[in-house]
Amino acid sequence: MTGFTAAFTGKLFKWSGPSAWHFVLVPEKHAPLATHGWGRTPVLAVVDGHEWKTSVWKEKASRTLLAVPKKVRGAKGDGDTVRVKLTFSGL
Repeated sequence: MTGFTAAFTGKLFKWSGPSAWHFVLVPEKHAPLATHGWGRTPVLAVVDGHEWKTSVWKEKASRTLLAVPKKVRGAKGDGDTVRVKLTFSGL
């Protein structure tokens, strides 16, 4: 998948568990195959213009998720829309 890029908009959602993690769902048509353990795939992510190296991963329900940290999402939270660009480059 070297160099493959996907761009989409999505809504943030807060994980219902004890942590304060926020995620955006990667649409199935843009979801990469897992390349590392625990269903992870390294990516270069850009959310609303903020870029960082991270991973997306498949959860047990087969959805692919991108965790969006507070320093990236700023004041945005559960239900807010974000612009996402993912580059799958074997980081």
